[in-house]
Amino acid sequence: MARIKTLGYLLLLLGLLGCQPAPVELSPELSKVVTTTGMIADAVINIAGDSLSVEALMGPGVDPHLYKATQGDLKKLREADIIFYNGLLLEGKMGEVLDKLGRLKPVIAVGEAIDTSFLLASSRYPNAYDPHVWFDVKLWQQVVQSISYTLQEIDPGNATYYQANTTEYLSQLDSLHQWVTIQLAKVPEKQRVLITAHDAFAYFGRAYQIEVRGLQGLSTVTEFGLKDITDLVQFIIDRNIKAVFIETSISERSIKAVVEGCRQRGHQVIIGGSLFSDALGDYQTPEGTYIGMVNANVITITKALQ
Repeated sequence: MARIKTLGYLLLLLGLLGCQPAPVELSPELSKVVTTTGMIADAVINIAGDSLSVEALMGPGVDPHLYKATQGDLKKLREADIIFYNGLLLEGKMGEVLDKLGRLKPVIAVGEAIDTSFLLASSRYPNAYDPHVWFDVKLWQQVVQSISYTLQEIDPGNATYYQANTTEYLSQLDSLHQWVTIQLAKVPEKQRVLITAHDAFAYFGRAYQIEVRGLQGLSTVTEFGLKDITDLVQFIIDRNIKAVFIETSISERSIKAVVEGCRQRGHQVIIGGSLFSDALGDYQTPEGTYIGMVNANVITITKALQ
């Protein structure tokens, strides 16, 4: 298991460990759950414990915007009793497959459970919203509760068990939200600017009062050009920003081009670290869970920007 970098991180994780209700017997109506992303799979695991088989198609370092389902994925999706995916166009290349499967079994877009008044509209696509809702912990709590309600409806015999687990997990997420707010408030407001490869952190910025900029748009399908790099370089110089960030699921090439552009203009900016954006970290590490992923990102951001 990867080393936990700070004592604060360790104490938070220990504080989030609560007593879980005893697992129940598997329902014959519901046994296998397949999700697209690791974030959704982690939510289902926290709700269902060991009572369900849960598998995410997209592992560490995988970009869901560009992901194409393999033959093995299609087999897993056909065999699943229920499928949870993010929706809001995150899994763009899988949309048609998921629509077809939705005629045969429950296929749930968890992001679309959030009232649109809480969603950020896309600046590039009409009638579309930013799909990266997991970066606002309070919004993600709505997703978790929605998943729980769905499982309770499909498997009412285990509803009490699912809801007890959900209540415990939502309490952990409350603590996480409070911790993130406190940590980011330590960064002076003038320095609270987060620059990444693509525009994945808008909800994070809104929730925790940090300005965000991405070289690419909401989706990594969007190409970036010389003007995008030039404009971002000028922004960094004008604001005297000292650190930018790469993402684990996206090539470093774009951000390195920005760093080089700044260097050529006489401004030194460093790569402040690698952030988890569209995927969790490696399995069996703290970053392989939603809570651990958020913690790791916040530690990396605050260390680089302070």
